[in-house]
Amino acid sequence: MDWFYAIIYGIVEGITEFLPISSTGHLILTGNLLGVPWPKDVKDTFEVVIQGGAILAVLAYYWRDFLKIRHIASDRSQGRLWLGVLVAVIPAVILGLLFGDIIKANLFRPSVVAWALIVGGVVIWLVESRRTQPTVHTIENIGVPRSLMIGVLQCAALLWPGFSRSASSILGGMVLGLDRPTATKFSFYLGVPTLGGAALLDFIKSRDILGQIGVLNVLLGAAVSFVVAYFAIGWLLRFVSSNNFKGFALYRVIVGVVILILIATGVLNNGSLA
Repeated sequence: MDWFYAIIYGIVEGITEFLPISSTGHLILTGNLLGVPWPKDVKDTFEVVIQGGAILAVLAYYWRDFLKIRHIASDRSQGRLWLGVLVAVIPAVILGLLFGDIIKANLFRPSVVAWALIVGGVVIWLVESRRTQPTVHTIENIGVPRSLMIGVLQCAALLWPGFSRSASSILGGMVLGLDRPTATKFSFYLGVPTLGGAALLDFIKSRDILGQIGVLNVLLGAAVSFVVAYFAIGWLLRFVSSNNFKGFALYRVIVGVVILILIATGVLNNGSLA
């Protein structure tokens, strides 16, 4: 059954990683409802690897844009963009290095994730309901100060597991004047160093246990995550061009309530996930 679990995990990761609905919350539900028998450390390492597949999907989708980094010395707009991405990553790096282990040990439990989903859904609804006219319509015009603020707001996902990195960065961008497609695209860009760095660090720490799953199953999960995430990125960009995020807000609240019900009925264990 390991191959089956690998495929399901890859599908869930690929769909949820870049949508504002929290991949953490959905992977919790997936593992518990399927009764995945892998040890905790094996699950953690596997999720890191398939997250890498989703990150590679961003690079594949925007490969032409990422190649423009070669011109940052001569193209001022590219220089501002990538400086902004670099600056936006710094708060998450500092927070992760200083408090990452503490947060995992104390906050990585289903009830915390459930409330993060619910509160995040309410926040999304409020932001969309009080939306003002955006002033920034391209990622090259975001600027370093705005990028830094988006990076700071992105840390809400680190401080409160289940809030969603995508939701934090996209909503942060919208509050700061970015239109919905631009905020979404910048969130994708920001996810590459943020998620990539975290995935690499966790992989280095625990790479020795991957053999317990089987190399082929690891590659299968990562490949499925890559393919599904690639199409999810394209779908989300088309969706935000003519729709708001209120549907995601309602969905988050429903999933959060479902998790709380599963905890209350004993179906879902509320023990630490770290």
